[in-house]
Amino acid sequence: MVTNTQFKRGAAFATICSVLLLAGCQEEQAQAQTQAPQASAPMKVDVVTIKSETVEVKESGAGRVTASKTAEIRPQVGGILQKRLFTEGSTVKEGDVLYQIDSAVYQAALASAKADLAVARANAASVKEQADRYTRLVKQAAVSKQEAADAVSSWKQAQAQILASEAAVKTAQINVNYTKITAPISGVIGRSTVTEGSLVSAAQTTALATIRQISPVYVDMQRPATAVLKMKRKAAGQEMPVSLVLEDGYKYDEQGTLEFSEVSVDETTGMVNARARFENPHGLLLPGMFVRATIITEKVNDAMLAPQKGVTRQPDGSTVALVVSAEGIVVARKVEVGDAIRDQWLVKSGLNPGDKVIISGLQKIKAGDKVDAVEQGAATATASTQAKG
Repeated sequence: MVTNTQFKRGAAFATICSVLLLAGCQEEQAQAQTQAPQASAPMKVDVVTIKSETVEVKESGAGRVTASKTAEIRPQVGGILQKRLFTEGSTVKEGDVLYQIDSAVYQAALASAKADLAVARANAASVKEQADRYTRLVKQAAVSKQEAADAVSSWKQAQAQILASEAAVKTAQINVNYTKITAPISGVIGRSTVTEGSLVSAAQTTALATIRQISPVYVDMQRPATAVLKMKRKAAGQEMPVSLVLEDGYKYDEQGTLEFSEVSVDETTGMVNARARFENPHGLLLPGMFVRATIITEKVNDAMLAPQKGVTRQPDGSTVALVVSAEGIVVARKVEVGDAIRDQWLVKSGLNPGDKVIISGLQKIKAGDKVDAVEQGAATATASTQAKG
C-alpha cells in the first residue's frame, strides 16, 4: 500500500525531471537559433584588386667597386731617392713629379755621351773631306781606286759612329728624365712604400705607390648565366641603367649603365661577370667597396601584379589563384606568372584588371563557395579609423 509520503516524493521527482527536460530543450533550441545564422553567413576573406600599371623588371645582386684605371709606380732607373713630392691620399694629375732620384751619375753619363758625339762629328768631318778629295784624285789617277774606296768606307763608318753617339746621348737623356718619376695617369695616389734616402732599382717588384682613377669607376657583379641571357634578349642594344645601394644602406645618387658582360661562363659556379660604369664626382665609391647593384632589365607597360600569397602552386606545377566573382562566388583561375617583383608576381595570363584575388583563408574555402570580399587596403583603413575614434 502506497503511503502519503511516498506519493509526495514521487510527484516531486516527476516535477524535477519535467523541469530539467524542458530546460534542456530550450537550451538546444537557443543553440540552434544561434548557430543557424552563423552557418549561413558568407565567410569574410581579404582580397586585392588587380590593376594595370607600368612596372620595371629588375635584377639585383652584390657587386664590388673597382677603379677604372690603376697604375703601380715603379722606378725605371736605380739610385738613391732624394725627394717625395706628393701627399699620400691626394689627387695627382698625369705628368706630376712624384719622386726625385739622385741624377748626378746619369747627368755625368749624359755629358760623356755628348762628348763622344762631338768627337764622332769632328772625326766625320775630317774623313768626309778626305773621301771627297780621293774621289777627285782617282779620276786623275793620282790615287788608286782602292785608296779612294777606303776613304769612302771610312766616311760611311764615321756617319754610323755619329748615329751611335746620338743614340747614346738620347739614352743618357732618357735616364736623366727617369730620375724624375712622374704620374702616368690622373687619380688618387695611395701610401708610399719608400722614404727619402731609400735605394731603389729598375728591377724591383715592389711598387713605390699606386694611383687609382676613381671617376669614373666600375662595379663588377657576378650574375647567373640565365639572368645574363635574359638581359641580353630584352636589352636589344639599348642602354641598361644600374642603381646602387651602399654598405650603410645609402642609395647612391648617380645612375650607371651596364658596360659589358663576360664572354664565358664559369664552369664551376655557372656565373658570368658583368660590369657597370658609374661617375663618381664626390669620391663616395672607393675601390674594393661592396655594394648592392640593381639592373633595370625591362620596363613593362600595362603590367598586372598579383600578390604572391594569393597564388598557389599545384602538384602538377601549374599556378592557381582564387578570385571572387561579381556575385561573391569563389572561382579558381589558372594563371601564368613571370618575374617576382618584391612580394608580387608579374602576371602573364589568367587574370584581368578588376579581378579580386583572395589572399587570406585559402585553406578554408574552395571554388563555388560564397564569400564576403573585403579589400585589404579598405580593411586597414577602417581599422585605423576605429582606432582613432
